Amino acid sequence: MSEPLRIAVAQRPFRVGDVDGNAGIIIAEAARARDALGAQLVVFPELALVGYPPDDLLLRSGLPARVPPALERISAEAQGISIVLGHPHFEADGSCRNAASVLRDGECIGRTYKQALPNYGVFDEKRHFTPGEHTLCFDCGGHRIGLLVCEDLWVPGPAAQAKADGAELIVSINASPFTGGKAQQRGEILHARARETCLPLLYANLVGGQDDLLFDGASRSVDGDGRAGFQAPAFVDDLYALDFDGRRLSGLIWEGEERIAVLWRGLVRAVRDYVDGNGFPGVIIGLSGGIDSSVVAALAVDALGAERVHTVAMPSRYTADMSNSDAAEQARRTGCSHEVIPVEPAFEAYSGMLAESFAGRSPDVTEENLQSRIRGTLLMALSNKFGKVVLTTGNKSEMAVGYATLYGDMCGGFAPLKDVYKCDVWRLARWRNRAEEVIPERVIERPPSAELRADQIDEDSLPPYAVLDEILRLYVEEQLAPDAIVAAGFEVEIVQRVTRLVRGAEYKRRQAPPGPKVTPVAFGRDRRFPITASYDAL
Repeated sequence: MSEPLRIAVAQRPFRVGDVDGNAGIIIAEAARARDALGAQLVVFPELALVGYPPDDLLLRSGLPARVPPALERISAEAQGISIVLGHPHFEADGSCRNAASVLRDGECIGRTYKQALPNYGVFDEKRHFTPGEHTLCFDCGGHRIGLLVCEDLWVPGPAAQAKADGAELIVSINASPFTGGKAQQRGEILHARARETCLPLLYANLVGGQDDLLFDGASRSVDGDGRAGFQAPAFVDDLYALDFDGRRLSGLIWEGEERIAVLWRGLVRAVRDYVDGNGFPGVIIGLSGGIDSSVVAALAVDALGAERVHTVAMPSRYTADMSNSDAAEQARRTGCSHEVIPVEPAFEAYSGMLAESFAGRSPDVTEENLQSRIRGTLLMALSNKFGKVVLTTGNKSEMAVGYATLYGDMCGGFAPLKDVYKCDVWRLARWRNRAEEVIPERVIERPPSAELRADQIDEDSLPPYAVLDEILRLYVEEQLAPDAIVAAGFEVEIVQRVTRLVRGAEYKRRQAPPGPKVTPVAFGRDRRFPITASYDAL
């Protein structure tokens, strides 16, 4: 009988494009897995050497020459342990493959290429990669291991091939983005492959924020009988040890958290990795005393620390006193710096400049948007002067229907709530306040308002958010036609109005800053619709 095999899973982030830096991390983690954990095998995520997704960096002429020396360095410096590592492999004809290599004591003892190339949603792998044809099995510590790359686990063939080649264990390296419900979906896939092969499976996943993608880690294992043997936490970097006795895998079992708690930690991670990854010293947030900006400010403080968060209240003639006091109170509670810059002087100046042009016309949305654009200008001026990035505060519900002002509240470099529906914004606020009330309760309880005209509330312009969010989910994520949404029980006039607003706001969304994808269909990579088109009934 073979001896037990100690495996380490490196649930770590890897910086896109930083081949040398990533190689250094891989060497250090392999040494730690060997020396601190006693591991004989360490598993790194998909494309760890170049980060994921590399996108068109793979087309840069300088990249192919940098990968082989990095692999040689890793293999030469990380002795005494087998390393499973994802990386691009460039062929002599210029084609590229999504590869996984097994390195040991200065040699590459095996290599496989991803066979199933995803080309849907956020994935565009057929643009960059040539598919592989065979599954690799390799020996380690007296055990035979089949090696798959991400999507290869989602189809039956590669796992079945590993079984036929004598594998006792299947290891899958992944860069699988987070969305709500993804954990359950992964679990179903793992259980399906385990039932088909009667083999244990180890799923090792990337963690961290990368522009508009968010990777949760949540690495895990399932035995051939469906038993969970290992579950790593979501959004936590670490090196996790588990043991394989020839039949079962055993290691840490994270009990999990409720959906909103996981979402909060994911958004915090997205903010931190975007700000730090792009070298910004901190963030600037227009803190209005409304629910969206309050949640963004709380996320930023959790992500970066209060000392790196600067909030700005920009009251106008329509701003309620409670909005100003609630914004100041949240800044006080969290400890971030706060200042007040009234927009009234600029609004009066602009109104005077435009008076002749607007003669004979009544005030309308133009004047409302002018206030928002003044605020955007102020925030961007502060950003330019101090080098900090502006976090925009709009949510998915607003972005969907265009309830946002171009060059106004859409100004900024990153949008933490871009893919978060309004009802979830409230849930996030209540979840964050459970431990300590960082967001004043009045902010959560008040009817939401843009405060751009007297006595304004959002429901003057939009259906109640509970209704709006469900219609949007059916239209955007389920891709139901308006008639089907009406058949699901919604009023025809409301459905027609909402879907018309979604179609008309496409040009705005094209100009929005990036934000983390947390739902199955996010605006941007997931949903690519024309601006100029007619598809009312679709």
